[in-house]
Amino acid sequence: MKQVRVGIVGVTGYAGQEVLRLLLRHPGARITYLASSGKGDPGAALRAFGRLPVLVDAFDAAKCGGACDTAFLGLPHKVSAEAVPTLLDWGTRILDLSAAFRLKDAALYPKHYEFDHGTPSLLAKAVYGLPELYRKALRGAKLVAVPGCYPTGALLAVTPLLRKRIIAGPVILDSKSGVTGAGKEARGDLMFCEVNENVKAYGVFSHRHAPEIGQELGKAAGRRVEFIFTPHLIPMNRGILTTAYVRLKPQVDRAKVLAVFADVYRTSPFVRVLAEGLPDTRSVRGTNYCDIGVAVRGRDAIVVSAIDNLGKGAAGEAVQAFNLVHGFPETLGLLSVAGAP
Repeated sequence: MKQVRVGIVGVTGYAGQEVLRLLLRHPGARITYLASSGKGDPGAALRAFGRLPVLVDAFDAAKCGGACDTAFLGLPHKVSAEAVPTLLDWGTRILDLSAAFRLKDAALYPKHYEFDHGTPSLLAKAVYGLPELYRKALRGAKLVAVPGCYPTGALLAVTPLLRKRIIAGPVILDSKSGVTGAGKEARGDLMFCEVNENVKAYGVFSHRHAPEIGQELGKAAGRRVEFIFTPHLIPMNRGILTTAYVRLKPQVDRAKVLAVFADVYRTSPFVRVLAEGLPDTRSVRGTNYCDIGVAVRGRDAIVVSAIDNLGKGAAGEAVQAFNLVHGFPETLGLLSVAGAP
């Protein structure tokens, strides 16, 4: 099997560490460059990994480009947007885990990510890295915008129904995430005593993932989709449970909804549609799977999806896209199952 020289930038972050964990056992990846975000002692953050393939460096885009064929970027959004052009000039393929290239409209960045996008021409060239929607486009892609964790869970739950035109009316998305989704930044609202034994909604009508969700729902439906998205922070480390509420068109029953999911995801190895019951986050923890369950009463349908926000919602999805970019089997290095309890 061929081996691709790989770099991981932002390796000390939660998503970066998860990418490292996956690539250390990936037979097609040879890690040749590691860089931290520049915050704290990288040795302390990565102690659990033992001896690393290379030393952790301070990030330099030119050095990264010269050292690897593909780079996974776990950088702040603005920093990533500034580094990508240099890496592309080196011929480096990029899996960007920030939001720097997810949105196609450059005008949205100042409002939602607090910076003016310096290379709007690259937004049109970036491939949105959700394999279940863009598998063909990902093959050989040079710049992949890895989706956000909330959008991944929401889109996998709803886009099949939009594609098959069986939804009537708006979509309501209620998502609950573990604390790692907020990253490692030291913040008062993420302290143990603030999060433990507490559940709260946040970013109501203002969360930065909403434009990304709207963009992709619209593409799936071929029109603008009315939706409401409300995220919640819950006291666990990792996982996202998304509950989608939709109104079905007449004569659409549960069997029809399940048939739609089965058809759309028939070639998607990491989506598991449950014939009975609804999913939970424990069953996908530490994996790249998305479990989907459906309940229908009359024309009201509830679709529930469960993912690991660091797995299918970030690092696992990035490695899945990496496999497609380089022509590896889509599941290579990703076939793990959740532990119990």
